[in-house]
Amino acid sequence: MIGECKFNTLGLMLDCSRNAVMTVNELKRFIELLSKLGYNQFMLYTEDTYEVDGEEFFGYLRGRYTQKELKELDDFAYEHGVELVPCIQTLAHFTALVRWPKYAAMKDIDDILLVGDDRTYQLIERMISSLRKCFRTDKIHIGMDEAHNLGKGRYREIHGEVDRTEILLYHLNRVCEITQKYNFKPSMCSDMFYRLACGGEYYSLSSEFDSSIKEKIPENLSLVYWDYYHLDKSFYDGMIKGHKQLTDNIIFAGGAWKWTSFVPNNSFSIAANRAALASCIENGVKDVFITLWGDDGAECSAYAVLPAIVSAACLAHGIAEEDEIKRRFKEIIGCDYDDFMLLDSPDKYEGVKLDCIINPCKYHLYNDCFLGIYDSAVEPGDGEFYAGLAKKISEAALRANGYSYIFDTISRLCSVLELKAEIGIKTRRVYKSKDKNALVDLIKDYEQMIERAKEFYRAFRKQWYAENKANGFEVQDIRLGGLIMRMQDCHDRLVDYLDGKIDSIPELEEETLQLITRKGHGGGWANMVTPNVL
Repeated sequence: MIGECKFNTLGLMLDCSRNAVMTVNELKRFIELLSKLGYNQFMLYTEDTYEVDGEEFFGYLRGRYTQKELKELDDFAYEHGVELVPCIQTLAHFTALVRWPKYAAMKDIDDILLVGDDRTYQLIERMISSLRKCFRTDKIHIGMDEAHNLGKGRYREIHGEVDRTEILLYHLNRVCEITQKYNFKPSMCSDMFYRLACGGEYYSLSSEFDSSIKEKIPENLSLVYWDYYHLDKSFYDGMIKGHKQLTDNIIFAGGAWKWTSFVPNNSFSIAANRAALASCIENGVKDVFITLWGDDGAECSAYAVLPAIVSAACLAHGIAEEDEIKRRFKEIIGCDYDDFMLLDSPDKYEGVKLDCIINPCKYHLYNDCFLGIYDSAVEPGDGEFYAGLAKKISEAALRANGYSYIFDTISRLCSVLELKAEIGIKTRRVYKSKDKNALVDLIKDYEQMIERAKEFYRAFRKQWYAENKANGFEVQDIRLGGLIMRMQDCHDRLVDYLDGKIDSIPELEEETLQLITRKGHGGGWANMVTPNVL
């Protein structure tokens, strides 16, 4: 990347905890790419997906990185001018860990560790001492975000009512004592300070913090202001001003949206980061990184957000003109920028505003054919919309070189949705019409839809194994296998109805209610597939 970077640190964080654990070889490819783009830091977000001495259940069956793998990656990154930084959790986000009986006694509530318990700090010390063996950096991100119910479970049973800010500060100082022992300089997410001071709200421009809080924050700690949501520079200005009430050691984390769907949201990411990075430059924030989260199964490839990654790198180097960003994208990535932007399209209905974060291609895929939970978000022509995208993305795949498998996956998803998006509404209409000829045609649609779903599964499987370790794909087998079997069951019951073996289909007798509009967000998989208990 030509030009001087406006920041001391320009980093990227990859989520390796939400089922998709990228392989070592693929991480090396990713590091090489980041180096070419001018990034000088790479963070591996690992909640429990790394090896900890004496903790055999830590990351058990989750594809955790061995210490040997981490050392190998650290050496490789160093050779390419990239600082590899551990990004872990030390308070909340331990859902996968606390399921094991060994760690039950260390749980406060939800996914939160029990503050004040010696076993908690013994575990954290083993975590940090193990990481010290693997990384040459003196930096570590200790998380501590979104511990919403901190102190409300076993902690309260043991200690009674205690000011939750005091609980957070006590734990923070205990953890920082451990990081200091192992020569790490910690950073943590800032949201819990805001939430505790502002009635649970993070993004508050009217925050006021007691001066005693600042005095109790360790001097060598940096606070990470993370924000992936806003398009107005003045909002970031206000939040940075609020953070300066707590510390001058501020790091900003933006986002490259790949965590709500099978497809990315580059357009929103680019707009949000353009505003955020401009604010950081103006307000003297010298360290920034872009996050690639993998919420709800990590279905979207990390490479699908290359436009957002390249754009952020360009903006950090003072390159703001879109044509120049596109030129550099082509030069470094070897593919056309506009082709990659097509990958956003399955979640971009015409007329939907840029500031909408929606995931229709995911909820249309998992929307039950008979229950029709998300039928209220369907409009006539949605199938035709996806048919057109399947063709465009398939054509772009021919030009995508080493990334063609991603385009193939999304093209095949759109091919499924050509039939699937409107199948529920069509099924109800045909069922109520009692038109046998129409029912025969509908059954053929189901058969074609099932075959296309199998083709999509095969393409998605290829994508997963091209990038990630095997662990975690069993979740996709369960989800997509369950989807295909459910579609098959609906098909078989329609056949039985046509043949007179059953005289009704109860789900189709019940009227659907409006849950969301087409501009709504469908949430995660568990909300999409059934109103019943999973």
